[in-house]
Amino acid sequence: MTIALIDYGAGNLRSAAKAFERMIGTQRCEAVTITADPETVARADRVVLPGDGAFADCKHSLDTLDGMGEAITEAIDRRGRPFLGICVGMQLLATRGIEHGVTDGLDRIPGEVRAIEPGDPTLKVPHMGWNTLGGRAAHPLLDGIALGPEGWHAYFLHSFHMAADNEADVLATADYGGPVTAIVANGNVAGTQFHPEKSQKLGLTLIGNFLRWSP
Repeated sequence: MTIALIDYGAGNLRSAAKAFERMIGTQRCEAVTITADPETVARADRVVLPGDGAFADCKHSLDTLDGMGEAITEAIDRRGRPFLGICVGMQLLATRGIEHGVTDGLDRIPGEVRAIEPGDPTLKVPHMGWNTLGGRAAHPLLDGIALGPEGWHAYFLHSFHMAADNEADVLATADYGGPVTAIVANGNVAGTQFHPEKSQKLGLTLIGNFLRWSP
């Protein structure tokens, strides 16, 4: 099994790679590759799209990689490979982002990325820190993860989140003055708003689940 982390200049790739490398010992994985090469992405058994920063900037950076859009389509649609977006990489799975204008996303999870608006005015944006998750649906990515107020914690750092058109695509939320989308999935495409590579036990368990996932 090969894992491709897409390098488009917009993600914390080293930390993510180390987290995946830590878990490949439990799976039949050959390599974790950080790559900007579309052919490598198209051939990979698992594809990961990290991301930090603003939606529009990240999408522009991804679009500058000639052939990468086609490679993502090849991996997801024609090869049926499991695909994971992380933080802004997850947001890019939406139809569009509403941040300093409207920017088209990859349209893999129908919906749009909007500013977080906590119901509690004392809560600051960006949403930064540790939160437990509330599960909305059973899914292989959540196997073995303790959810609910007494569950495991995930690390968040973001000002925008995905508002999915279909509630069934939202696997888990965090409470930050109201529900904030934490995990989404549709078919062989999934995403986490939090950083699994920084989320200790929860994050490593989710990465292990992703490596075993056969959608």
